Amino acid sequence: MAGDAVRSGTADANPRPWHAPTSNTTVFAAALMIFGGAMAIFEGIAAIAKDGLFIATRHYAFEFSLVGWGWVHLILGIVIVLAGCAVLSGALWARFFGVSVAGLGAIANFLWVPYYPLWALTLVAVNIFVVWALCTGMRREADDDRET
Repeated sequence: MAGDAVRSGTADANPRPWHAPTSNTTVFAAALMIFGGAMAIFEGIAAIAKDGLFIATRHYAFEFSLVGWGWVHLILGIVIVLAGCAVLSGALWARFFGVSVAGLGAIANFLWVPYYPLWALTLVAVNIFVVWALCTGMRREADDDRET
């Protein structure tokens, strides 16, 4: 019966509202969170292993040991991956949490720039895009709620 209504061009009196968790922007943000978190995990593992890949800087204002930064990125990467999975579930709290941890990820990678600039700047851009995408999805949902 519902298929007949769709085929004939009539709509239900109460159509199913569009929700941001199911929007393409939010799903893409969640996928980027999982990707960015995995990259932060790899970054952390490489730093903990004291890989020769990283630049040795001197007189850096936010200087930790390389192992210390490794643990920061490893833990933050795990949290970002878990937040990305939670955003895929569609929970409202997950979007707010995702914005928070992606913002922390952007800050941590900005502070990591002297150690590995290209990787850090790429992850800063990914995390900033995630914050934008999650906030845009929330705004779209609020706009659609006002229309109904």
